[in-house]
Amino acid sequence: MQYNKSPISLREGRAYVEGVEVYDAIKMEIKFTPDIWTGRQLGERSPSSRWLGYTITGSMTRRRATKWLQDAIKKYLDTGLTPEFTIQGIMDDPNSDYQAANGPETVTAVGCVPSGDFLLMALDSEATGVLEDVVNFNIKDIV
Repeated sequence: MQYNKSPISLREGRAYVEGVEVYDAIKMEIKFTPDIWTGRQLGERSPSSRWLGYTITGSMTRRRATKWLQDAIKKYLDTGLTPEFTIQGIMDDPNSDYQAANGPETVTAVGCVPSGDFLLMALDSEATGVLEDVVNFNIKDIV
């Protein structure tokens, strides 16, 4: 008999970039946002809506331990080719009610192109923390 509820712990999971686990990952999100048309016809009191397309985006916060992003920037500067990655997230909390009913959750995002600002250098004489990068992605598809 179970008396306590066990929601998913966000601490339980792993992140991968190009099949390599990101051991310095702190947080990862992948979001699906539908493009929505909304309208009404004469005589309708409430509008109808439908999905016309979508955008998939993501972000990953990590403590900088490797130069993979700096290497991608350098490669782009040398070749002019857009960096593109496959990113996978696995949410696997064996103590959650969700996993007991559905198993672990895996999302594989393909065609991930880094977007936004990239911190190349950060120095601060007053800093008490460590260097963390937040990398945002535009994602072509999830499989």
